[in-house]
Amino acid sequence: MFDLPTTTKKERRHATRFRKFLLKDGYMMLQYSIYGRICNGTERVQKHVKRLEMILPPKGSIRALQITDRQYKNMNILLSNAERFDEDDPKYNSEQLLLL
Repeated sequence: MFDLPTTTKKERRHATRFRKFLLKDGYMMLQYSIYGRICNGTERVQKHVKRLEMILPPKGSIRALQITDRQYKNMNILLSNAERFDEDDPKYNSEQLLLL
């Protein structure tokens, strides 16, 4: 999860670079500033947190939250009548997820 400033052109460039890194590194966007990544085990989570530390933008707030597959499966997804999702879609059914 992150909140990055985008007031100046330089700040927008840093925020865009960070989001592009997340996508390239296998994260999926859950909401605009919330990305998740499936990790197999705590060691992999620690590896990816260290990778994030290496590319932190100069300003802003970034929070990493590790949840288990059981916790993720217990998440309630509330959608308007216009939106529907497929519960068999892998992004809604994963073994372990690192939320950012």
